[in-house]
Amino acid sequence: MAVYSERGVVLRTLKLGEADRIITLVTERRGKVRAVAKGVRRTKSRFGGRLEPMSHVALLCYEGRNLDTITQAETLEQFRPVREDLGRWARASCILEVVDAVVQEGEDDCRLYQMLLGALRTLAGGEVPLLVPAFFWKLLAQQGFHPVVDRCAACGTADHELVAFDDDEGGMLCRACRRGTRVSTEALTLLQRILGGDLVGVLAEAPSSAGPELEHLATRALEHHLERRLRAPGVLDRA
Repeated sequence: MAVYSERGVVLRTLKLGEADRIITLVTERRGKVRAVAKGVRRTKSRFGGRLEPMSHVALLCYEGRNLDTITQAETLEQFRPVREDLGRWARASCILEVVDAVVQEGEDDCRLYQMLLGALRTLAGGEVPLLVPAFFWKLLAQQGFHPVVDRCAACGTADHELVAFDDDEGGMLCRACRRGTRVSTEALTLLQRILGGDLVGVLAEAPSSAGPELEHLATRALEHHLERRLRAPGVLDRA
């Protein structure tokens, strides 16, 4: 069986048998990978706490028919400030769940790995209230579902005020075409900036009153794309 080395971020873990776990990661070169870490639940496991969700790790694995097997794991980053703060931990949980839901095994896209790593590093650096909705919108765009935010998605006009967002139409709607969810001018401006290349500027600013609105829109858009409800945003509401 082929042996390979890889770097990745742990998305989730699942118990297997009495002592093993299945580790799901998004990796630098192989996309999403599911691999078995044998004996990891034993007290004397050589892996220790290295393969917990959110950990950035360097791995040595060998390929299996259904699941690969992790033979070595080295911690690169644990993002301790995120783990020790409930609010930031909740935001990281949202991001991990969405990446796991969106990415399919075998999809090789190093940009997503870099996006996830960048988001966790940003969270580790401090509280960033708009990080989750910004990540959701950028992820949708990266996956090929870029919402229309500079003109009406139904009639195509760019001259009329945009007042609502409709998931079926794939973007903003003018007053004449409006349906779906009403969108404030402030939320629309933030959305246009996030998708228009000013992500760093948006994240660096003070919290916006439109933040919850933008997050609600982003969550609805992702759930529409995935055709299922997300669990983690509910944790964020209670954090």
